[in-house]
Amino acid sequence: MASRPKNVGILAMDIYFPRTCVQQEALEAHDGVSKGKYTIGLGQDCMAFCTEVEDVISMSLTVVTSLLEKFKIDPKQIGRLEVGSETVIDKSKSIKTFLMQIFEESGNTDIEGVDSTNACYGGTAALFNCVNWVESSSWDGRYGLVVCTDSAVYAEGPARPTGGAAAIAMLIGPDAPIAFESKFRGSYMSHAYDFYKPNLASEYPVVDGKLSQTCFLMALDSCYKNFCEKFEKLEGRPFSISDSDYFVFHSPYNKLVQKSFGRLYFNDFLRNPSFVNEVARKTLGPFTSLSDDESYQSRDLEKANQQASKYVYDEKVQPTTLIPKQVGNMYTASLYAALVSLLHNKHSSLAGKRVVMFSYGSGITATLFSFHIQEGQHPFSLSNIVTAMNVSGKLNQRLEFPPEKFIETLKLMEHRYGAKDFVTSKDCSYLPPGTFYLTEVDSMYRRFYAKKCDDANSQFAPNGQ
Repeated sequence: MASRPKNVGILAMDIYFPRTCVQQEALEAHDGVSKGKYTIGLGQDCMAFCTEVEDVISMSLTVVTSLLEKFKIDPKQIGRLEVGSETVIDKSKSIKTFLMQIFEESGNTDIEGVDSTNACYGGTAALFNCVNWVESSSWDGRYGLVVCTDSAVYAEGPARPTGGAAAIAMLIGPDAPIAFESKFRGSYMSHAYDFYKPNLASEYPVVDGKLSQTCFLMALDSCYKNFCEKFEKLEGRPFSISDSDYFVFHSPYNKLVQKSFGRLYFNDFLRNPSFVNEVARKTLGPFTSLSDDESYQSRDLEKANQQASKYVYDEKVQPTTLIPKQVGNMYTASLYAALVSLLHNKHSSLAGKRVVMFSYGSGITATLFSFHIQEGQHPFSLSNIVTAMNVSGKLNQRLEFPPEKFIETLKLMEHRYGAKDFVTSKDCSYLPPGTFYLTEVDSMYRRFYAKKCDDANSQFAPNGQ
């Protein structure tokens, strides 16, 4: 009997986000809020957004095509394709079926998998499905492919600056440089109305901001507790923050990432005060008598946590924050954009390191899990992955829109959401070559896409029409 595949995980990655963006400082001035409300209060620098010619399908087509081309992957080598998204384009037809156009051209229609949906957690569910498939007796030796794609937009108001847009593709297989530590995993699943999208006529969510933050931290506490218990059972010793080199968080906005790591630090202190230094013990000591509910609402504890953990945060979390701060909330792609940021910033020193990931989706679904990083073999080496993703180049090539143009674009998108029988401007002048874009939606709601090429554009249409 053949041995099971080992070190299953992420072999390669690529990321795409729209070039169009708006600076948070400019939004502050436009909205008439206090200076620093978005940049310091939320911790955000810039926000990407889709114009009328881009959406979650076009971004997915772009990033999947790019990954396959850069790593010279024959589309016939893909055996499972999973998509995570909460951006509803169709209530029945999956985004995965649109992506099949890439594989049908090569004659490969034997690909398992569909879409996973639950707020920002769908990408993690898709990733787990692919990893479990490769590790199972069902695996046929081909690669898995995971796509996380979302466009996060909000109605006018305080949540609007927490938008963003991106798509990430991850190639899954054995002997991966970013390998799962599958036994170290803690989840929390519950029921709450913290963020949801009940109005199918609108792209905008209903958000209870205060409850959402409480749910996020509550889920983090529970996941960390379960993770630590499993680690101790398997390793015979307690887990603490010092046992992981980096922590990667789902990032609706950076301030919540700072609060989240502070919360983990406080958890370590409560479990064993020796896990933190003497100064931190004095800072956090006054809060030991708080109940869980009281601790979630205490602003004083929140500030103390961030103060006590700041030097550790700077070392273990800050390198993961580049893209989420520059691009914004990417929903299912946010956590993995933070991982991309870590690879970009630290790839030369990551071999042998452990990375702990926290995935959260409102409603509630959450998991804390970990990767073990190794250099990898050509072409799936860390340095190759980082070079292929070209994060600096993509960030530097963005086109800044004034807030007025951003708002005008959102109004057009509101009007177009769920609509039919329209043709877009087809303006792809600011799109890089290789980018897919929406050209029209016909009278039967069928969506048509083209690809911007160096010489000519190619057309993608449903069922080859």
